[in-house]
Amino acid sequence: MNKLKTRSGQWVKVLRQFWMALFLLPVAIPVSAELIVLSYHEADHALGHRKDFNAMAVETTELAKQFTWLKEHGYVSVGIDDLLAAQQGQRSLPDKAVLLTFDDGYRGMYQQVYPLLRLFDFRAVIAVVGRWQETPLAKKVLYGSEWVPRNYFLRWNEIREMVKSGRVEIASHSYDLHQGVLGNPQGNRLPAAVNRRYNAKTGGYESDAQYRKRIRNDLQRNSDLIARRTGIRPRVMVWPYGAYNQVTIDIAREVGMPITLSLDDRKMDIENLGNVGRLLIGHGSDLDNFVWQINNHYKPRIEPVRVVHLDLDYVYDPDPAQQEKNLGRLLDRVKEMGVNTVYLQAFADPDGDGNTDALYFPNRHLPVRADLFNRTAWQLRTRVGVKVYAWLPVLAYDLPSNHPLAGMRVIAAPSRKPGTESYRRLSPFSEQALRFVGDIYEDLAKHAHIDGLIFHDDAYLDDYEDASKWALSAYKKRWNLPPDIGVIRRDPELFARWSLLKTEALAQWTDVLTERARRYRPKIKTARNMYASVIMNPEAETWFAQSMEVFLKHYDHTAVMAMPYMENAKDPEVWLKELVARVATIPGALDRTVFELQSVDWRSKKPIDGVTLSRQMRLLQRNGVINFGYYPDDFIQGRPALETIRPVISLKITPKEY
Repeated sequence: MNKLKTRSGQWVKVLRQFWMALFLLPVAIPVSAELIVLSYHEADHALGHRKDFNAMAVETTELAKQFTWLKEHGYVSVGIDDLLAAQQGQRSLPDKAVLLTFDDGYRGMYQQVYPLLRLFDFRAVIAVVGRWQETPLAKKVLYGSEWVPRNYFLRWNEIREMVKSGRVEIASHSYDLHQGVLGNPQGNRLPAAVNRRYNAKTGGYESDAQYRKRIRNDLQRNSDLIARRTGIRPRVMVWPYGAYNQVTIDIAREVGMPITLSLDDRKMDIENLGNVGRLLIGHGSDLDNFVWQINNHYKPRIEPVRVVHLDLDYVYDPDPAQQEKNLGRLLDRVKEMGVNTVYLQAFADPDGDGNTDALYFPNRHLPVRADLFNRTAWQLRTRVGVKVYAWLPVLAYDLPSNHPLAGMRVIAAPSRKPGTESYRRLSPFSEQALRFVGDIYEDLAKHAHIDGLIFHDDAYLDDYEDASKWALSAYKKRWNLPPDIGVIRRDPELFARWSLLKTEALAQWTDVLTERARRYRPKIKTARNMYASVIMNPEAETWFAQSMEVFLKHYDHTAVMAMPYMENAKDPEVWLKELVARVATIPGALDRTVFELQSVDWRSKKPIDGVTLSRQMRLLQRNGVINFGYYPDDFIQGRPALETIRPVISLKITPKEY
């Protein structure tokens, strides 16, 4: 304790040296918030002196400045007891409450941070990794892919001293989930808490039961360890890498940790302590950066969306070596393109009819053409740094005639000749079909890191659909309409109501799919393809059961198929300008619409040259469009030409005059 008092005295001197200087700094007015949760890692006197350790660290003098700023601007340090009391309605949190958290259990917590907590009368949460803590002092810890001295991490007697003081709450950071597990046949290692472990010997993945058992055993083991070593069982789970899902949250609650902390950047909801987001204070953060983060991290960030829509069918090859070469071409091209979003095909459609023949991820219902989506999505996210939206059909699943759901199809009245429909769609009024498609979306989320879902353009019903028995039953029982499309069509009022209800029903169907996927990937965003004719013609909603107003309620973005050649436009550029103008008349629509141009004229089966495509992109921008992209990209043949479209679509190049 004498050493601790000496360190505290040293910090008093350090603080006095910059205290007055602090008042000379530009003062920013903080955002008022019920609670700000800050995520720190290591604190160090002089960053960079440990060449063998890559911990995310803040220099201790900068940390002291940050604590001083919080104190001077009225922030009050709170602990876990305060959060639980506020949730239970026993007392309110202070107007400007801040919860300090420190991940990984570095020794700087005791040597550098703990004296500051005492000096400022602050509290903090420390999250420790059991396997690291249990490593003998003479050995090394596997930190990521590096071996580092065990002495860089806290000792149990230091933890007990801090916990006993009442200023520090110990949390679990897992026993051994702070690492990657083999996540696919190609060898990618993915965050252990949220990915199914691939067994290279058997060629299979963990089952649901095996996955849950692994997570439960790990969390229980670390909780028991902390209780045995400190006498206190942890109430807080801090997810390694900020990676979690609803399954892991449920398990944490079951083993006694009702509060879990992620790295989501959002305001904390006191009613939802099972998922508390935090503001990550980055490596080497100084006071200016810290103040900016505090003042701006809850403000909505509007970032332009620039999309390349890709067919995974182009990557697939029965020869694994050639498939890897194809993937390399894709990655290099997207990186050079400078876009920030990829809509990536997750279903196999080699015949190009839009119906799903197989999938590119393990699932419980359809054949797997190749276990390729996970690998491609992970490489795009980590090597290229783009957001990946999985592109999947909503209804168009081509099932064999002997499949139990083969007959649960959309039917027109009067009936049409077989083969005349654009897609062979399951009826959106069948609960069995919804469970079937929901299983597919859930399996996708189990097996792949994705940022979002892009719903295919197969989600439509025309003005003669659906006349299946499931649909007719829904019209009568749920909508109080005649179970006869002919009767409905003859009454303008019934026809209008029927059309609106179908539009909403399709959107609600996709909402269910989204929630199934969010159980395993809770942060995904959504987009849905829309036919341009719905916007260009007020009557077209009845032809497709699509509506921009409905889409604005249900999705983060609408991906309008801004494809003039597909729509037989006489003058493509005039048509595009009119399309943008019509979207702009709908409040809020322009900011949340992605205009997808076409790079192939499917009528002539010829590519559209890059000069034309780039000219169309500039036209969109001149007319106020900020979100755009194109489909498809032929990264094998290098079309459209990179040198023509990159200057327009890239977010890494300063735009020139249009």
